[in-house]
Amino acid sequence: MTDTAAIPNVFHFVFGLREQTEPFHLMYYLALASCLEVNRPDALHFHYHNEPHGEWWERIKPRLHLRRIDPERFVTDYRYDDPQVAAFRYAHLADFARLRILLEEGGIYADIDSLFLRPLPAAWRSRQFILGEEKAPAGAEDGRSLCNAWIASAPGAAFCRRWLEGMEQAFDGSWSNHSTLLPYRLSKQFPELLDVQPQASFYALDWTPEGIGDLLLRNVRLPDEACSLHLWNHLWFAESRLDFSHFHAGLLTPDYVAFADTTYARNARRFLPEDIAPSRLAYQAQRAASLLRHPRRSLSAWLNAR
Repeated sequence: MTDTAAIPNVFHFVFGLREQTEPFHLMYYLALASCLEVNRPDALHFHYHNEPHGEWWERIKPRLHLRRIDPERFVTDYRYDDPQVAAFRYAHLADFARLRILLEEGGIYADIDSLFLRPLPAAWRSRQFILGEEKAPAGAEDGRSLCNAWIASAPGAAFCRRWLEGMEQAFDGSWSNHSTLLPYRLSKQFPELLDVQPQASFYALDWTPEGIGDLLLRNVRLPDEACSLHLWNHLWFAESRLDFSHFHAGLLTPDYVAFADTTYARNARRFLPEDIAPSRLAYQAQRAASLLRHPRRSLSAWLNAR
């Protein structure tokens, strides 16, 4: 493979780098189903170490190319200073896996907490490497960050190689240094090696509580150039985590997707299987229960819906 190769119309997802104790979630099914329907890829490769299970997995599994991978030894052996970050070791394992896959094979990688909205512009396929800008974390150089939740790469792309070669040295146990801040630093050194898309393309709604609220609790208009949405699910998926949202994985049901007046539900409902029979009554009961459990947060979210 050479650096002049085009980006192939192949999508890659990495999942299951920790033990799968819970069934495959509807949100993940909708990510894969939306990718297949919107992008019409030549292949969708699902790279995993521990295979998922459950109803939603069985529904989507026949449409995927399953490929088992082993975790990155450097990350499995790393000793974290912060136990809260250590809980996301699986995500750091995926950070390395995605770059190794793209360097070898090329294609488009996306996190499985994505929702695809419209096909990528055809002209992008002739480029070597593409990243999207995100809202930067505090302290980021120049106040900028290039998110690794969506990456397009030609096989053997020079930027991908440089990024992967610098990952271990940049890895400090934090969430962002190796994964979003390092690629920004490299983009300043080698601007000719990549194309940077604006935040609207993949991260129109950011990772702040307001952004997550606009995604899951309110209905907002998305930019015309938005190709996909990143859902930032590590910040709200667990029911016990309330610092970003009272919304959690248990509330993202077929009933919610079918009937909620929110940005995510409005854009995701077309990807629900036709044989699913969601209930508006069940959704209304779910909404009422959420209001009772978190009255201040829920009432504020619904009153500020727009």
